[in-house]
Amino acid sequence: MSAPACQLYLITPPVIGDLDAFAGQLEAALDAGPVAALQIRIKPASDEQIAAAVRRLAPVAQSRGVAVILNDRPDLASALGCDGVHVGQEDASVASARRIMGRNAMIGATCHDSRHLGMEAAEQGADYVAFGAFYPTSTKETVHQPEPNILTIWQETMETPSVAIGGITIDNAAPLVAAGADFIAVSAGVWSHPQGPAEAVRRFLAILAG
Repeated sequence: MSAPACQLYLITPPVIGDLDAFAGQLEAALDAGPVAALQIRIKPASDEQIAAAVRRLAPVAQSRGVAVILNDRPDLASALGCDGVHVGQEDASVASARRIMGRNAMIGATCHDSRHLGMEAAEQGADYVAFGAFYPTSTKETVHQPEPNILTIWQETMETPSVAIGGITIDNAAPLVAAGADFIAVSAGVWSHPQGPAEAVRRFLAILAG
């Protein structure tokens, strides 16, 4: 089965109280259908907490062919064997993340509602750029809220893939897919779904498949 034009990108909850229990949820979610990537994003967290999360969760994802992206920390991502890192505008630059992680790592960058930031990240060699938050989100304060057409313009003018992020649920994902997002990034929309993460993944994949 070929991958859909738009793929699913999961982000962990910011707080994981029980790593073993969450690993079980993650297994169920990833076994429900194809997921492109898992971003491990726990905040606030010590280096030890981040390392513990990566060591527990990365094998679950990587054994299923899912890329593991660590949020913010290229140094830890490299040391812990992650496939890539996602950097924000206040974090390490794309170029410095590339120097730390090497040419084969997947480097993504937060670009808020700015195509200019996206172009800068692409010029530095980002493998994807993330726009959002498209909708209010419970996992992060919403400061920038772009219109979906930023995805359309980006797709028509740039080759670097785009990720739509921020408050995305089964009920509001379709316009972002239609606008041209290459990836839909989801956190609470999967982990807090009333029928459970596996059912949420199945429903998202149905939307992505059109």
